[in-house]
Amino acid sequence: QSAVNVPRDFEGCSTLRKYFGQLHYLQSRIPMGAEQEAAVPIAWTEIFSGKTVTHEDIKYEQACILYNLGALHSMLGAMDKRVSEECAAGAFTYLRDHFPHSYSVDMSHQILNLNINLMLGQAQECLLEKSMLDNRKSFLVARISAQVVDYYKEACRALENSETASLLGKIQKDWKKLVQMKIYYFAAVAHLHMGKQAEEQQKFGERVIYFQSALDKLNEAIKLAKGQPETVQEALRFTMDVIGGKYNSAKKDNDFIYHEAVPALDTLQSVKGAPLVKALPVNPTDPAVTGPDIFAKLVPMAAHEASSLYSEEKAKLLRDMMAKIEAKNEVLDQFMDSMQLDPETVDNLDMYSHIPPILMEKCAALSVRPDTVKNLVQSMQVLSGVFTDVEASLKEIRDLLEEDEAQERKLQELLGKVPPPQGSPLPLSPGLAEVSKECSKYMEVHEKASFTNTELHKAMNLHIGNLRLLSGPLEQVRAALPSPTLTEDDKQVLQNLKRILGKVQEMRDQRMSLEQQLREMIQKDDITTSLVTTDRSEMKKLFEEQLKKYDQIKVYLEQNLAAQENVLKALTDANVKYAAVRKALAEVEHKWNTTVQTLVASYEAYEDLMKKSQEGKDFYTDLEGKAARLLEKARAACQAAEANRQQILEK
Repeated sequence: QSAVNVPRDFEGCSTLRKYFGQLHYLQSRIPMGAEQEAAVPIAWTEIFSGKTVTHEDIKYEQACILYNLGALHSMLGAMDKRVSEECAAGAFTYLRDHFPHSYSVDMSHQILNLNINLMLGQAQECLLEKSMLDNRKSFLVARISAQVVDYYKEACRALENSETASLLGKIQKDWKKLVQMKIYYFAAVAHLHMGKQAEEQQKFGERVIYFQSALDKLNEAIKLAKGQPETVQEALRFTMDVIGGKYNSAKKDNDFIYHEAVPALDTLQSVKGAPLVKALPVNPTDPAVTGPDIFAKLVPMAAHEASSLYSEEKAKLLRDMMAKIEAKNEVLDQFMDSMQLDPETVDNLDMYSHIPPILMEKCAALSVRPDTVKNLVQSMQVLSGVFTDVEASLKEIRDLLEEDEAQERKLQELLGKVPPPQGSPLPLSPGLAEVSKECSKYMEVHEKASFTNTELHKAMNLHIGNLRLLSGPLEQVRAALPSPTLTEDDKQVLQNLKRILGKVQEMRDQRMSLEQQLREMIQKDDITTSLVTTDRSEMKKLFEEQLKKYDQIKVYLEQNLAAQENVLKALTDANVKYAAVRKALAEVEHKWNTTVQTLVASYEAYEDLMKKSQEGKDFYTDLEGKAARLLEKARAACQAAEANRQQILEK
């Protein structure tokens, strides 16, 4: 009962470890395994489904206790330090390697791999944080951060597994998005510190490309961080300030001072991760952890020791095989990453056969507003009319003032006075002076608004064609979107590449299946009964005979691993032939995306254009009223000035 409801602290971990160890001693002495004489039903609740799962197998009890040990350590790790995360990874690793995965869905191989890599990734994160606080060398920090990325990539692969997705349900997408965000974020941190190292080595071109790459990866992380807590957003904004500042400074220095060529990122050596954390091993027979064996007298110790030795032989066989598999998997993963060939998107021709949803949405919105273009044109025409009226009124006022000045100069000459030189203003009557001042003010306002009006018309002319297209038949919209034109040879190259990528996936799946079979065989391989009746001198011979049962599956795995070199060579050749097609498809896809974005931007600009057009009409309507009143005032003032001149002449 104490092991079921443990306190959520390190004392709870100690209780679980002791209970697990005693269960290990018990199961090696009493036949409580599946379908054995002393087996009893054991029930636990599944974490993801909430269902109660029952098995008549003591190993199920051990597996559940071990899972809870890993879960408790992971909870403590969230509030403590990396040792707890490493202990959690150790518990999940022991569970994966020593127990069947068929007990419940939360103990499947993929889920446990996910847990292990999440724990190791978080432990490595703690070490990364400490390294940065201790101001370790930039290259070391970059390698530590790159290893965080590697752990989270492994976790992401486990999340992408179809079995995992079906087990986790809705939370799979949230977890995958968060893990992908962390992958991009720590990749950005790694390249930030590679850029710092390049700076220390005075490699200014490399510095620019590393900082640019860090900025690109951080932008991807920010896209994926939508919906995350404010603390995450603040951390991303802070990192953006740091990386953005570094990139801008580095680029400016290189452009104006150093003038070094900026190499392509793929020409630089990739950052190899430095794994500085590990899954701490679980030892169920360690007396310092489990206490004294309370079942020591129930089974002959010699049989128990022999069983442990055989288990170690099986573990050695599994370790040797897994070392080969992991080495090949690492080569395969690196090769596929460098190729950047996604089987799901290598052939994206289907996207060109239909209008994207975002564009359909805009077309649908315009279909219920058929007068969109007409209203915009009319609004701009009204604006142009008011603009012209204002300009005419102001011109007439200016003409009246110039005419009045010319008449005044004539009067001065008739009276024998010398008028001021041409270009110098004549003294004006108070009425005309006020009109002149108001006119200048209105002219200044009009000139500023004229620029805005011109820009508004340019914007309208830029978007009007796109708006007409979006308002028209869908066939025309589809025809306006670029689409690739492939020859029969191009299609053949594409199909060949897809076929070989299918072979790569088939090889991966077969390898995973064989690995799973090997693990299950090792888990089920219990020769305790035989060991009890076998003489000690015959133990080595018995081990050799028993281990021969693994020869066939080892042969299959060796054949699978050996085939990888030929498959990758064929993929390399196919990729070379695909290069021209890939470039053409990439160019068309870029044009397609640009066209879609331009059309969407035109739709979104419509409301802004209408708003600014209305604001312009309101502004010019007001200015027109003021200009009309000033024109009347100017006429009256000019008439008064003319009458005054007539009186002077009559005298």
